[in-house]
Order: sequence, then structure tokens, then C-alpha cells
Amino acid sequence: MLTSDIPNFVTTFLTMMAALFVFVVGIGVLIIGVFYLIDITQTQHAIRRNFPVIGRLRYWLEHLGVFFRQYFFALDREEMPFNRAQRSWVYEAAKNLDNTRPFGSTRNLRLPGTILFANAAFPTLETESAVAAPLIIGPDCPQPYAAPSFFNISAMSYGAISQPAVRALSAGAQQAGCWLNTGEGGLSPYHLEGGADIVFQIGTAKYGVCDDEGNLDENKLREVAAHPQVRMIEIKLSQGAKPGKGGILPGAKVTPEIAAIRNIPVGQDSRSPNRHRDIADTAALLDFVVRIRTITGKPTGFKLVLGNLGWFDTLCREIANRDLAEAPDFITVDSADGGTGAAPMSLLDYVGLPIQESLPLVVDKLYEYGLRERIRVIASGKLINPGEVAWALCVGADFINSARGFLFALGCIQSMKCDKNTCPTGITTHNPRLQRGLDPMDKAERVRHYVENLRHEVGIIAHSCGAADPRHLRREHCRIVVNPSCSIPLDELYLPTPKPTRKVDAA
Repeated sequence: MLTSDIPNFVTTFLTMMAALFVFVVGIGVLIIGVFYLIDITQTQHAIRRNFPVIGRLRYWLEHLGVFFRQYFFALDREEMPFNRAQRSWVYEAAKNLDNTRPFGSTRNLRLPGTILFANAAFPTLETESAVAAPLIIGPDCPQPYAAPSFFNISAMSYGAISQPAVRALSAGAQQAGCWLNTGEGGLSPYHLEGGADIVFQIGTAKYGVCDDEGNLDENKLREVAAHPQVRMIEIKLSQGAKPGKGGILPGAKVTPEIAAIRNIPVGQDSRSPNRHRDIADTAALLDFVVRIRTITGKPTGFKLVLGNLGWFDTLCREIANRDLAEAPDFITVDSADGGTGAAPMSLLDYVGLPIQESLPLVVDKLYEYGLRERIRVIASGKLINPGEVAWALCVGADFINSARGFLFALGCIQSMKCDKNTCPTGITTHNPRLQRGLDPMDKAERVRHYVENLRHEVGIIAHSCGAADPRHLRREHCRIVVNPSCSIPLDELYLPTPKPTRKVDAA
């Protein structure tokens, strides 16, 4: 290019840029004009009709407000459903980072309901700590299960979560030596891929083991139970976030593979019945437990959110009046504030008892009717940090399940998009572009670290209380704040832990 051509080139470039600017501004004005006409003529939204165009900012700011509160405005311990302090502990544990803190606790230790642990004058030395043997579930079953870990992965269906998320959980559970619950969406190849112990859940729709009419197909159940990794069967009566309503999987997440596993149409909403059609009363529930255990030969129990306390008395009496061999091998107690991908707010906020009330009631009733040594108790519902898990062991749980703790371990940022198929971390979406950000092998390591670090820190709490092993924690080791200047031990609030205590069986 000649020197004399430079001014002409600059002039041409500036002219093109000016034209482009005018074009862009014109398009912007046109779009604003279209929005103005739409807003001023529509009748559904008063704000947009009275304040055309700028009224639309309300929805944008409302959407962004969720994220601004999470990252800029909410204090470490005030956010719901999980605050930043809870999430940060899981993130650091999953990444195997240092979890120590300086300068003292930011937790308010004076609020009623706050849990405190009673440290012993002479805590257990680390050299004196015991390694508990696996705890036997279903000792009278043809194939009892020696469960090695008191902390395990709760029910999350393939469909509700993505293929790489299931693969990561399966591999991580195998590495950590804990079980993985399939959720009600059926058994997929990805549950089995990692080699973990599997708890197969039968929901109200009986996905994966149903015929075309939605009834139990015993042959399909035998095929599922034939997998040696499938160690237990859990019948889901209800779950925390939506007691009295079945599972909901939006049609956008029902891929051909998921539809084939569940035996449902592709692309249509998957809605489970709100209860099992063949379980209408307590006797039918126990008969169904016996039926499943007879077909599979494996420990069988059920999961529920406790609500009607009188019914649990009826259940215990029914079990006590039968041969103990007909009792469920375990009961999973879920909390009213448990998690889900999708549920009506009326159920999320108002129905069912929180685990803090229901777990001690279940344990005490089982002791009252002489059933505690026969039936294992599994606690589930927002128990993601060591203190919460240690509390459940003190109250009397044999095992603790967590779902959302493992979502955080996989990288969940609590974006609240679980039901939209737009999860930014790839955990609850079937969009391949979003899934590619979740590397199953990397996240399996995080799952393993989360389990191992949580068990380790629960052990630290146990040793501080003078217990050689977390399974030796009792109600006298834990206190609850009743007013800003007073706390009482759990064995005064509830019944003391009965003696002899539950046994830690050898495998």
C-alpha cells in the first residue's frame, strides 16, 4: 500500500465503522420499539404495561438477584437451603484441601436447636481408636450385606442426574468403600460401571422392574438382583421434599436411553404415582417387603418421611405380631427438608417432619417394641457436614445417606436449575455441551475424598467425646441448646440410649 493511499483507507474504514454504528443503533431502536408496542398493548403484566421496556428489567434483576445474594450479599451461615460455610466444607473436603480455620467459630452457638458435642475430660488417643467391622444388614437373608461405611450416597436417579455424574459417583463410591443408591429411575449400566455396591430403589412407578401396565415384573426384578453389585433393595414410600407425591422428571430430560430403562415414552414428562398402588396399608407394606426379599434373596427395607406418628406405632405392632423374619431389614428415615430435582413448594415447605424430630422418634419406637436390633436405621436429609452426621449417630442411626453433599462434591454451585436441563456444571442436565465440563474420573476422586474426609472428621468428634469409633457415639455425647444460656444432653431430651447398645457385627 502506498503512503498516499493511507488517508483514503482510514477514511473508508471510519465511514464503514460509522455506518455499522448507525446500523447497530437503528436495530437497537427498532427492537426497543417492538418491545414498547408489545408491552403497551399486552394485558397480562401490569408493570410492563405501565412502564414499557424498562419494566422488563424487573425480571432480569430478579433472576440475577439469586446469584448476587449467593456471592456478594449473603453471610456465610445465612443462605438456604445450604449456606456458604456448609458448601465450602464439602468443596474443600472433596478437593482434599486443608479444612482448618483461624480466629474462632463463625457459628452462633447460642441459638435454640444448636447442636454441641460434650468433649470428654480425657479424650480417646488416636492410637486407641478402633476400626469398626462392617455392620450386617439382613443377617437372616440368603445374601446379607456387610456394609463397610456409615456414610453413603443417597438416592439420585439416572435421569435426574446425568450420565457422567452417575459414572463419577459409581467410581468414587467404589474407591471410598461406600454404597450408591440408584434412586427410583432404574438400574443403568453407569451405576454398575464403577464397581460400587448398589442399593436398588423401587419407586412408586417401579421403573426398571415394571411391566407395560406399571405393575411389578418379577422376572425383571430377578435380573436386577442377579447383579452381584446389587446388595440391597429399598422400597420408596416417600421422600423428603415431596411426601405424598411421586417423582417428576421433565420431558426434556427423558432421552431414548432413559426412556428404555424406565419403560416410558421418549420426551414426555415422567410422573410417578403418589404411592404404590399395591401397598394400601401396613399389612400390605410388610407383605411387599417379604415378597421382594423372597424374589431377590437380598436385604429389603423401605424409605419414608415420617408424618403420622400414630401410624408408626401401628407399623411396629404389626411387625411385633408377626414372625420377626417378616420385618424390614432397614428403614431409611428422610427429612422433610430433603432434596429433589422438582417438587411443589406446598410440599417442600409444609409437609412432613424434619429429621431432627423424626429420627429419634423412629429409633425410640423400635426400641420400645423390641425391634431395634433386628432393623437397621438409615438417616437421610441435609446431613452433609461432619457435625450433622455425628449428631445422627448419637441419636441412634446406623448409617447416614447424603445426596446433595455428593452433588457439591461433583461441583454443584447451587444454581437451582436442577429441573431445567440447563445445569451449568453438567450434573443434572442431558445437554452434551454442558456435560462435557464434568470429567467422571476427576470427580470420582472428589467423591472419594469427600467420603474419606467426612468419616475422618466424624472420627475426630468421636475421639473428642471419648468414643473410640464413630459408631460408639451415644446421646449423652451430644447436647442441644434450649435457650441462649443453657443446653441439655440429648439423653434428657429423649430417652437415653438403651443398654446393651447396638452391636457392630463382624463381616
